[in-house]
Amino acid sequence: MIKQFTLEYWKDDSWYVGRLKEVPGIFSQGETIKELEENIGDAYQLVLQDDEIIQLTD
Repeated sequence: MIKQFTLEYWKDDSWYVGRLKEVPGIFSQGETIKELEENIGDAYQLVLQDDEIIQLTD
C-alpha cells in the first residue's frame, strides 16, 4: 500500500525546511527541494524503524 503525505516547506536563508503535515515530528532540510524530499523520506523511514523496534521489545 502506497501512502501519500503533504510536504509543507519554506525557505530559511539558503535552506529548504519542511515537515510532513500528517505525521507530527517529521521535519528535515535540504539545499534543494529534491534534497529536502529525500531527507524527509529518510526521516520518515527512521521513525517507522523506531516504531517497529519499540513494538518488538514491548
